[in-house]
Parts: sequence; structure tokens; C-alpha cells
Amino acid sequence: MKRIVLLALLALTLPLAAFADQIDFTNHGGSLSGSSAGLTLTGSELTYIDVLGGSVTQGNLGTVTFSTAGMMPGGSLTTGATFYAGGSFTITGTGVSFVGTFSGPVIWAEIPGSKSSGAIYYTLTGNVSGTYNGVSVSGLTTQVTFLAGKDGFSGGPIGVASGDTVVSSVVPEPGTLALLGTGMVGLAGVIRNRLKA
Repeated sequence: MKRIVLLALLALTLPLAAFADQIDFTNHGGSLSGSSAGLTLTGSELTYIDVLGGSVTQGNLGTVTFSTAGMMPGGSLTTGATFYAGGSFTITGTGVSFVGTFSGPVIWAEIPGSKSSGAIYYTLTGNVSGTYNGVSVSGLTTQVTFLAGKDGFSGGPIGVASGDTVVSSVVPEPGTLALLGTGMVGLAGVIRNRLKA
């Protein structure tokens, strides 16, 4: 029975070997402009890279830029909108290269309660996927605190306070999945034989 429990634990730990660490990128500053055709961020400085479970790098490390696809019907730059998947998302710097796209809808939303401060703040959130230093990755970006005047964002350039993008290579390798499958079949056979005995 102990052998069966150990085999079961081994089978459950195999998928963990197929996943890579997450990487967290932080950016500050830049300028956002847009229209119903999409939003574009330029000049945002990459200031922090955290390889979760590994190293942390800080300083002026490169740049973060993006452009979304067009706005879905019914949206407004001033009150909030959803943009179609597509566009581009790029992080570049010394030893850093993420080239990707928004893989799902991009949400542009006013931060609740921000009008009371005399200015309106927004967040932009969307899933991204692409290639980081030659490895296929996917993840989520949240660009926060786009500060617009009391009338809200109308498309002209506004400042960006900060952003955070976390990506990981979460797709298991086919060989690992095959190994897991054959291990589970073998485990089922051992359990079946034990129950018959």
C-alpha cells in the first residue's frame, strides 16, 4: 500500500516539472494616446524584473510599449471601453525581449471614486501572449493610473503612473504529458491488481 501511495505522489508531482517560473515586469511613466481605433503607450520605462523563485533586477532596464486593436461598439474613451484582441505588446531591454499581442479583450475602465479627487484615473487590463527570449509565454498585464483631467480621457496624450505584466510558460511539453499519461495507466494497473488479490 505504501508503494501505491508513493507512486500516486510521484504521478502528481510530474506535471510541476513541465511548468516554468513566472516573470514579473514593472514599468513606470510614458504617454498614452488613443481613439476608437485603439490605445497606444510609448516611452514607458521598464524598471523592475522579478523572475519568481529566482533573481530580481532593478533600474532603467528598457522600455514597454503597446497598442491595442479597435474599440468594441458601445465603448467610450471617457467612461470606459473594451478593445478587441490583437494589437501589439513589447518589452525590450538588455537581455530582455518580449514580443507579443493582446490575446483577448482589453478592458479600459475608470477607477471607481477617482472623480472626487478632481481628476479621473483609469486602468487598462488584458491578457498577453507571445515570445520571451525565445520561449512561448502568456500572462496578464495591468497598466494603472492613467491620469486624465476632470473631464476624463478624450484621446490626447496622458501620463502613465505604473504598470505590471506577469508572464509564464504554462503549456506542458508533449513529452511530459505522455510520460504522465503512461504513469497514470501503470498506476491504475497496479491498483487494479492489488484490489483483485
